[in-house]
Amino acid sequence: MDSVRSPDWPVAPLGGLAANSAANRYGGTPAPHPADTRGPAAHPADARGQAAVPPPPYHPPAAPDAAVRPRVASPAAPPIPVKILIAGGFGVGKTTTVGSISEIAPLTTEAEMTTAGIGVDDPGGRSGKTTTTVAMDFGCVTIDRSLKLYLFGTPGQARFGFMWDDLARGALGALVVVDSSRMDDCYPAIDFFERSGLPFVVGVNAFDGRLAHDLGAIRWALAIGDHVPLVQFDARDRLSVRDALLVVLDRALDRATQARRT
Repeated sequence: MDSVRSPDWPVAPLGGLAANSAANRYGGTPAPHPADTRGPAAHPADARGQAAVPPPPYHPPAAPDAAVRPRVASPAAPPIPVKILIAGGFGVGKTTTVGSISEIAPLTTEAEMTTAGIGVDDPGGRSGKTTTTVAMDFGCVTIDRSLKLYLFGTPGQARFGFMWDDLARGALGALVVVDSSRMDDCYPAIDFFERSGLPFVVGVNAFDGRLAHDLGAIRWALAIGDHVPLVQFDARDRLSVRDALLVVLDRALDRATQARRT
């Protein structure tokens, strides 16, 4: 039977390249067959008349030495979150305290005071307060790369006292803000933290830069022991608020150290 070939491709001469071979179409040189042992002279010559030399075998690149591999920096650990409460009576400066130190726009739940609060919510004669916190305040501040404080301001009115248990859950400590001219408003806050066992610091807010009583008289009036730190600060000043919060952290650390020893 006669063989049949495609008329599109001419017949290759004996010992030559087929016209439809990859080498002829793309200019490359086919690799020799492993059984071809006729030597370099047996390979066809290139256009310059020189014997074509087969390309070297492929070898995968060696893996880089571990000693010279570039070091990839491990991701930094996120800062430890610490929950701190800012508590106290009505109109003592809790919202101002959170807003002064927070590195983000603080979340507030301020509502306009109405005539329904007359005789119930008394911010004092010196205050020009026109709004009140009806749920909580929230802010945060980064102390360093390993520590970040999340601040939760409690509502000051007694009718919102049911929220205090939820806000105090998971807290490390508390800053009880006191107005030295209305110290009776902070008694419920101090009683709450004494019953709960949560470490707290009493911070006397210096309205207009002065106090109605000195710190010794305030400690006596509040009937708090010497183990409770009592500090003076200005809720409007960021650095002053920072110093008060650092005292809260020190107090919480002391409590944790004592608990570990026992």
